[in-house]
Amino acid sequence: MSTEAMAQTSSSFQWLNLYGDFISKNASAVSQIESGLRSLTYIIPGRYRESDVASEAVYSCTNVLSLYHDRLLAQATSKLPLSQRPHPTPHNRYTKFWTQRSPLYSRIATILQTIQYTELLWEMAAKRKGERVRWRVVVLLEIVKALCRLLLLRLTNSRPLLSPPLPTREDPSILENPSPQQQDVETTPTSVERAEDSRWTMPRTGLSLPCLPDSTDISSYLISKVLTPDDVKPPKALLHRITGKGEVAEWLYILRPVIYAVAMARWSGDKKNWRPWLLGFGIEYGARQLAKQDFQDRFAGGLRGLTGLEKEELTKRGWGLGWWVMRGAFYENVTRGLVHGVADKLRGKPILDMVGTIIEDYEFLWDQYYFPTATL
Repeated sequence: MSTEAMAQTSSSFQWLNLYGDFISKNASAVSQIESGLRSLTYIIPGRYRESDVASEAVYSCTNVLSLYHDRLLAQATSKLPLSQRPHPTPHNRYTKFWTQRSPLYSRIATILQTIQYTELLWEMAAKRKGERVRWRVVVLLEIVKALCRLLLLRLTNSRPLLSPPLPTREDPSILENPSPQQQDVETTPTSVERAEDSRWTMPRTGLSLPCLPDSTDISSYLISKVLTPDDVKPPKALLHRITGKGEVAEWLYILRPVIYAVAMARWSGDKKNWRPWLLGFGIEYGARQLAKQDFQDRFAGGLRGLTGLEKEELTKRGWGLGWWVMRGAFYENVTRGLVHGVADKLRGKPILDMVGTIIEDYEFLWDQYYFPTATL
């Protein structure tokens, strides 16, 4: 490699390090900007229908950039002393364990998350070349996502998949309030004195003890220190391995979007045809019931024997079933009329009229595209 190329590479790494430091020091502000951009794109697609691709591009890019920011903030948080790191959720403990243990898991999960953030944008772009191209792209994306999930299932030794498969962002404000030991040398003497006044230094060992909590807030302080059974479990024990009926249920759950997308493409000329909807809903509901039956058979106490993380994921999948009222034939034959009726009743009424307008705006996305109601 030439000297000039090495210099350019070194300069690029330097800029990336500077960018990472900037994100770490302004984590809260960055999070607010990301939320603001997402909120802006929520009101654009339905109101300005010719700009749907542009607004979705902004939304997708914001989410992909947020994914990179999550990694930067996680790296910065890992450098903090253990006493200053935020208490991780079970989801973050589990996903962080696998991302650190298996680089392949991390790469596949990142690919899966990126596809989920950009899938609607791909569909919008494909729709401009015709319905046949759009459905081919939809089916291809669902196949790629299913392959990624099957690989994750294999890498985690047949444990149920979590959504999302990567750790979520923790409280960013912790990075903006470093301890006195982490502050720069330029810290003012006054702030150092205040920090030292709040701690007590033991005369013999020289070690310092943190200040006691406010006497009016003792209860919440003690509750925050209580450990639950899930807190003392190893991260990979937060989800039980699945076998037999449980593994069949997980395979059905993963393959359901592919089967439903293929069926929708097959009968795309008749939106009111019930066959794709019944097939997709039947597979997902059957997979859920099969998984619950497996839990009942394998664990003492049935569903009460699940860990907190397993209950959380099971509840999330249960709520996901509700999206079937916005899909396919059910939407065309039932929900669309209800949406129009609600919007008509709200029209002309103060404040409520705004809600009706938003509902009508989003009907455009529900009616024209596949991915706005996708849950996997």
